Amino acid sequence: MSAFDQLDRATLARLLPELLLCGHLIDRSGMAHCIGAFGRPGMTAVAIEEWQVASPVYTRRMRRALRIEGDGVDTIFKGLQLDIGAPPQFMDFRYRVEDHDHGEFWLDHCGALLDVEPMGPEFVVAMCHDVEDPTFDATALATNPYAQVRPIHRPPRTPADRHPMCAWTVTIDPSHVPPPVPPNSELVANSAAALLDLPDIDPADEGQSDYAGPLLSDLRFDDFSKSALVRMADEVCLQHHLLTLGFLIAVRARTDQAADIGRKQFAGIAGITSERLRAALDLDDDPAALATVLRLHPAWNPLPYTGIEITETADSVSVRLPRDSGAVADGVWPALLDADHLAPLEAMARGVNPRSYVRAVAADRSGWSAEIALAAQPFREATEVAITRFSKGAGFAFADRGIPLPLTVV
Repeated sequence: MSAFDQLDRATLARLLPELLLCGHLIDRSGMAHCIGAFGRPGMTAVAIEEWQVASPVYTRRMRRALRIEGDGVDTIFKGLQLDIGAPPQFMDFRYRVEDHDHGEFWLDHCGALLDVEPMGPEFVVAMCHDVEDPTFDATALATNPYAQVRPIHRPPRTPADRHPMCAWTVTIDPSHVPPPVPPNSELVANSAAALLDLPDIDPADEGQSDYAGPLLSDLRFDDFSKSALVRMADEVCLQHHLLTLGFLIAVRARTDQAADIGRKQFAGIAGITSERLRAALDLDDDPAALATVLRLHPAWNPLPYTGIEITETADSVSVRLPRDSGAVADGVWPALLDADHLAPLEAMARGVNPRSYVRAVAADRSGWSAEIALAAQPFREATEVAITRFSKGAGFAFADRGIPLPLTVV
């Protein structure tokens, strides 16, 4: 069962880039609060740790789902195309494959860099050197343990408008000694999110059911079947949760205020994501629209992981959260909410209608419920949402790039 089954194929194709981009923006919310709590060095360490433990897990999941086989650089690049770390166009990865063991990628547009450059060269170095070196390798190693990702050039940019913004080689060399497995990797690899079973893609469904063919310059989601798009959407939502799990593990190791930081991270990305989903689906701001956005919000998906229930009336929406679910067991976003901590849900609702307010209405042994209704006047935007809106990704618009070209060397 998937919440995305309710959508037609064209709508799902439009939604997939949104889910990938919103996953990328999780760090625009979370890292701001880590800077406040731990300073720039501590923030950098958290970013490294969360991506190192999360990206190999969800890369392997997506490869299995879409029958992405092999262990060459083209397979590594396919994984990047379906990674919240590299959402299409906003992080405009371009690829060149020389052979099984050699390739390059570069970024013609890096939204993350454009967000960070105004903060100064120290933050640019932290992102483009300190974070990228171990995390690019971690993602590549999920496909081949002998893969290495190394810079050709990278920011700080000289000259200031240098394009491409960065460029990297990927080399597979059997003499390469893989780095040690990062601490806490097993916690994430054995999480409910990592081990969740989802329905297989129906190969008889109209459209492309896998990505077993050649590497393409861009993924055109319209070419995939509805069954494939539903599975991809659920997998991308799991990427959100796995990254958040890595984030919370890293934060908990540094402070006893991890739940508070996690809720702030959740609130910031929850509001921006609701806004983007509403716009992408061209919805109104009434309770029916809110119910639709909530049902599709990555915080509440996949349904077998969260167990969330959304119901609506003419003037309100009810959210039922179970006490027993994979998401609660993992301690990710749904586990951070209770009757005394509703700010993330408020931010989520106000991304659809700024007049939304939330109150807890019922609780029992199996779960608890909150009701969302409308006040007479709009509420002021939450600080956490305003911080996340700093990213140019909050207002980024995708473009139709036409038919992609195959890149794999034959």
